[in-house]
Amino acid sequence: MYQYLIVCPLVFLAGFVDSIAGGGGLISLPAFMAAGIPPHFALGTNKLSSTLGTVISTARYAKNGFIQIKLSVLSALCAIVGSVIGAHLSLLASEQVLKAMMVIILPVVAFYVFKNKNFGDSKEESLSERKTLLISMGAALVVGCYDGFYGPGTGTFLLLLLTGLAKMNVRNASGTTKVINLSSNIAALVTFLINGKVMIPLGLAAGIFCIAGHYIGSGLVLKNGLKIVRPVVFVVLLCLFVKIIKG
Repeated sequence: MYQYLIVCPLVFLAGFVDSIAGGGGLISLPAFMAAGIPPHFALGTNKLSSTLGTVISTARYAKNGFIQIKLSVLSALCAIVGSVIGAHLSLLASEQVLKAMMVIILPVVAFYVFKNKNFGDSKEESLSERKTLLISMGAALVVGCYDGFYGPGTGTFLLLLLTGLAKMNVRNASGTTKVINLSSNIAALVTFLINGKVMIPLGLAAGIFCIAGHYIGSGLVLKNGLKIVRPVVFVVLLCLFVKIIKG
């Protein structure tokens, strides 16, 4: 009961944040660890709850027409390839190198979010379908590589690249990000399940709270778009910066 009382409210918050701007793992994974769950079981159980939540937000974006199937599927495949590459690179390079780079990059990204008031909702002419597809696939490959190498904030970085480079609006970018997150979550969850590293009762209970968080958060994005996404992205970047500094 102690574990449930710690995990479930924080997983709800994580689902809420993740559905809006990514980065929910910065909240949910420490919650499982704080409840005294061993690291590998924390990772596996977190994947179960986050996968259930991501299914809901993905479905809401799809229902409202903010997911382009071809673009999302191809981008998801590129993200998976990038994740494999990143995982192999992590065996060759120290994680400390990436952390040092992130200390420099994160303030720059936060400044971009702070100054960019449009954040993908500008009235500028959008890119051609082909350019949007190619940029989205490239962004997914790069961010997927980061995800395989280190991970935290993956959805946030992808959202920023899709709105900034691919010129997608916030809702379409969020929908694409959710499809990519869902594919990677399912792949990881299957791996943890096969290896018996998932506490299924706790994961399902936390999943209900995560579903609620994702449902409410995605609803706010669909209704308010830029007004809700921009400040939450800024907070996620700040939390990631603190996490890296503290080590």
